[in-house]
Amino acid sequence: MKLLFTDLDGTLLNNDSKVSPGTRAFLDEFLAAGNKLILSSGRPLLSVLEVKNDAGLLQKGIFLICNNGTQIYDCDQERSIVEKRLPRPYVSYLQQQAQKHHLHIQAYRDDAVISPADDKEIKYYRRRIHLPLIVSPCLTDGLVNDPLKMLAISLDDHEKLEAFRRSIADWAENKIQMIYSNDMYLELFDWDSGKGSAVRFVCDHLGVPLSDAYAAGDADNDISMLEAAGTGIAMANATDRVKRAADVVTALDNDRDGLADIMKRLLAS
Repeated sequence: MKLLFTDLDGTLLNNDSKVSPGTRAFLDEFLAAGNKLILSSGRPLLSVLEVKNDAGLLQKGIFLICNNGTQIYDCDQERSIVEKRLPRPYVSYLQQQAQKHHLHIQAYRDDAVISPADDKEIKYYRRRIHLPLIVSPCLTDGLVNDPLKMLAISLDDHEKLEAFRRSIADWAENKIQMIYSNDMYLELFDWDSGKGSAVRFVCDHLGVPLSDAYAAGDADNDISMLEAAGTGIAMANATDRVKRAADVVTALDNDRDGLADIMKRLLAS
């Protein structure tokens, strides 16, 4: 049995945020052969499920790694097998610090995204992530459970995110991880989580050696996943840091079935 851990945006999905017919055909063959597919994303569960269902991936043997590894979901059992949440005092502190930098920051319920305002950042975010919106100036007031992650966004000033990240780095040690999923998004989540930790957990859960795990991605929050798997795959469109962390780089990008192409080659060899 082989396991394929794949990021969504920029990896499995093309530039229209879809699974192309060519990639879908490969996934059908991969699953029919008794292998497992693990969709691995910084997106919340409902958004990953939307991608899965939109692609028609309804077969057995699919797991979801959501919120950068803080949640692992077994689609066959329709339940979470891992959840690691941020304590509410962390949410309050992070919102206070973000406000000092005049920076948008948001939190999540299991069924919605919570934003302090209906601002340009949340409008941009919801173009692809179709979660219901709850506007709550104090993020903790909108919560039901502790959140699985938070997200700071700056659409046009990456240095603002960097200044925020640097300002809380000492406090964050042993509490939260801070990783960019792109230049505009700084992901904030449990210290012991991450896509790499999730890869190791799923392999152990299924009794599959890491050497039989493939992981593909394009952004910095994918690096731990590529390093944990037996074979780490960077997309042709990946950042330089991701390519340096990978074992192989695809010849084709995410808009030309790059993942399906490299997986066919690796499995054949």
